[in-house]
Amino acid sequence: MRFVVVTGMSGGGKRTVLKMLEDAGYYCVDNLPVTLVRKFAELITMPGSEITKVALGLDVRADQSFEDATKVLQELKSRDYNVEILFMEAGDDVLIKRYKESRRVHPLALEGRIEDGVRRERKVLQKIRGQADYVIDTTSLLTRELKEELDRIFVCNEEYNSLMVTIMSFGFKNGIPADADLVFDVRFLPNPYYIDELKHRTGNDREVQDYVMGFEESHAFMDKLEDMIRFLIPNYVKEGKYRLVIAIGCTGGKHRSVTLANGLYGRLKEQGGYGVTLYHRDVNKVGT
Repeated sequence: MRFVVVTGMSGGGKRTVLKMLEDAGYYCVDNLPVTLVRKFAELITMPGSEITKVALGLDVRADQSFEDATKVLQELKSRDYNVEILFMEAGDDVLIKRYKESRRVHPLALEGRIEDGVRRERKVLQKIRGQADYVIDTTSLLTRELKEELDRIFVCNEEYNSLMVTIMSFGFKNGIPADADLVFDVRFLPNPYYIDELKHRTGNDREVQDYVMGFEESHAFMDKLEDMIRFLIPNYVKEGKYRLVIAIGCTGGKHRSVTLANGLYGRLKEQGGYGVTLYHRDVNKVGT
């Protein structure tokens, strides 16, 4: 039996994950009291049970100690239950934004401040996050991309590591992304903005891609960048890093950076072994 425990930060996507796992054939239970987890595990593993895949959602609640949940899961693992822990993560700013949009009350926001609740919850979950078998960061993850990642791990049983790579294009005129780990400047390449027929197109259009990649420097840069990223990724994984944001910038974030971000995404996506997402921050903004 495959027994997946879905936990993590409130607003990180736990309920969305449970729905997706249910669609994938998992028997899903959410918000089960911690005191019943042990009994639930015993019942679903009784001889004659037809259930082969289970997903259990565990949330932080103000009226129960999450330390108890951690102890129960450790006990189940020690009793040879095939328990896998999936921890759902997201940046504080994104979690706060999601809660504000949903108008829900954070379970640990005792005085009504979402920021305080997020901070308390992150501290409470620190231990179980360290014990997690999988960590998925949904900060910039599309629903489609989340489903692909879940299918890769829990349906196709492919090899997993915790690193989620986000490749982002941006325009320097709009500021460097605050969450970028690595920043690359491609303003050394000729700018399609000054070509009349390309000015109002973007790096998502074939004409712009052909122009930008029509220079030897573009291919040399892409090859060197890919080589460096492939060197860095396994070393980041070894150090326990779970999120890597690679930002590629040009002047306005519409042409050169978009083209090269698309190219790098395509190359890294082919390799597999870790999640890769693509985000064009400034592609729809007016400017060079």
